[in-house]
Amino acid sequence: MDLSVIIVSWNVKGLLAECLASVYDALGRSHFACEILVVDNASSDGSPEMVRERFPQVSLLANAENRGFAAANNQAMALAQGRLVLLLNPDTVVRRDALDILVRFMDETPTAGMAGPRLVYPDGRFQHAAFRFPTLAQAFFDFFPVHYRLLESPLNGRYSPSLYAAGRPFVIDHPLGACMMVRRQAIDEVGGMDEGFFMYCEEIDWAMRLKRAGWGIYCVPAAEVVHYAGQSTQQFREEMFVALWRSRFRLYAKHYGRFDNWMLRRVVRLGLWQERRRAQRQAETGVISQEDLARRMAAYQRVEEMTDSSVW
Repeated sequence: MDLSVIIVSWNVKGLLAECLASVYDALGRSHFACEILVVDNASSDGSPEMVRERFPQVSLLANAENRGFAAANNQAMALAQGRLVLLLNPDTVVRRDALDILVRFMDETPTAGMAGPRLVYPDGRFQHAAFRFPTLAQAFFDFFPVHYRLLESPLNGRYSPSLYAAGRPFVIDHPLGACMMVRRQAIDEVGGMDEGFFMYCEEIDWAMRLKRAGWGIYCVPAAEVVHYAGQSTQQFREEMFVALWRSRFRLYAKHYGRFDNWMLRRVVRLGLWQERRRAQRQAETGVISQEDLARRMAAYQRVEEMTDSSVW
């Protein structure tokens, strides 16, 4: 088996169907052996039934509970037979030649342990697909946005759009977890994803471990994948905010020194103070309701309590 495609899904039936259709369309033009595994994390929207009816050739793993992104991917990787494994989000559409290009690149680059494609929004706009490992500056920018040129710069972990436009593979720290191809040999060497990350940062941790083991990580912009994420991110989602910072604290505890961990907690505390002021002003001017304000304040409090914890 050349390639195992793994898709972890939760309550996105329509997007999952479009994603699977695009994968099969791409595979119809390829010449390598491939299997597709879908892990459904206890969806309530009929996703498992849709997969069974429309894509009976898929290996479906229907979980009774939401196990999280990392654990669900590990569940499928334990069964996957491919010498290459593609982890793919259900909110993606694979362009026709993207899989061929990624497989060919991995075959031609034996030192590559992981590779990601170029990502675009549905309207074709550029989307950052690769990032540098997190820094304190990036954490600061999350709370205190500055000029967009800085936000789009290496200081905020971004790679120049010109690197993507050139069309040649380039070395990166890590791809966005929406789509990443990993060599089975590398997985066997460093292990699967850390299931302590329920969501967020698991691909960063994985890439750090791969790099430490000597594997190269690349972006292959000739392979293009549409990624729907980011189309409606204006609404504040309390649980996602808390989950994000829980994962970031865990990542820092695993891979960064004591000073960086100490500084991160100070940056977050300062940022939460700023967020509280902003939310209060929005409530006073009617931008958000008092109910929304209460939920946000509760989320900020939960994250602030994490800054006092030294165990992750």
